[in-house]
Amino acid sequence: MPKQPRMPNMQQMMQQVQKMQKDIEVAQEELKNEVVEASAGGGMVTVKVSGDQVLREVRIDPAAVDPQDVEILADMVLAAVNEGLRKAQELAASKMGGATGGLDVGGLGDLGLPGL
Repeated sequence: MPKQPRMPNMQQMMQQVQKMQKDIEVAQEELKNEVVEASAGGGMVTVKVSGDQVLREVRIDPAAVDPQDVEILADMVLAAVNEGLRKAQELAASKMGGATGGLDVGGLGDLGLPGL
């Protein structure tokens, strides 16, 4: 006679989900304090973005300011900000992957659990 599969222990599963939720909350809080830096135009424009994807600082070298060609400066700012956001997303993915043990929790949001 084939063995019946064991039913998962719901209490144990809920404890694991609650621990994962707490780990995610801690990781999200830590991300607010971590900052990545990106630059464009050979360092003429530098930005700092926090791990929770908030633009914290923009530095522009005065040599980058040419009143006759503001479009180049705008392009450098745009490139630096986009690179900073990309780095912040990578940082967040790395940090959150550690909090979830590499588990993709995208579908858990449908369970109505707070924070997921």
